[in-house]
Amino acid sequence: MPRFKPLSQHDMTLDQQRVAQAVASGPRGGLRGPFHALLRSPELADRVRHLGDYVRFESKVPGALRELAILLVARFWSAHYEWNAHRKHAAAAGLDPTIADAIEVGKRPAELSADETLVYDLVTELLRDKDISDRTFAAATARFGEQMVIELIGTAGYYGFVSLVLNANRTPVAEGGKPLPAI
Repeated sequence: MPRFKPLSQHDMTLDQQRVAQAVASGPRGGLRGPFHALLRSPELADRVRHLGDYVRFESKVPGALRELAILLVARFWSAHYEWNAHRKHAAAAGLDPTIADAIEVGKRPAELSADETLVYDLVTELLRDKDISDRTFAAATARFGEQMVIELIGTAGYYGFVSLVLNANRTPVAEGGKPLPAI
């Protein structure tokens, strides 16, 4: 059971109602994920909404590469809700399901394109080492440019934040999903 129960319209303040409506009417199409918990601080929820709208729906990072980065973050934090939601998004964006299969069990995928390898290395190093090696950073900026590299870093940071909120709230996996295996 989640620690922060979803609020009914009747239980929300005017600020909470305003933000809930903005989230639901935006590109997410509904109020879910971290937003039930975040509504306890409507200003924080609204700022997170704006950042998340950019990271997920407007970023220069192509969909399959963005979803690869998100899956790596979700796996790192064992964010079960996030993993299940974005595994579906990754498949829809064209990421080979065998890549997600490997990440799910804590393994480096055997088959990665050159771009996927750069994203995998950049995000994995950032999470594991709390830094990016000079070699990976140089290769990623040469291939993608500085804007996309900073947007990948921002994607990892945003979804790390989301994963922490979801985990702290103990947000249950949506129906049909399953918890990540322990690694």
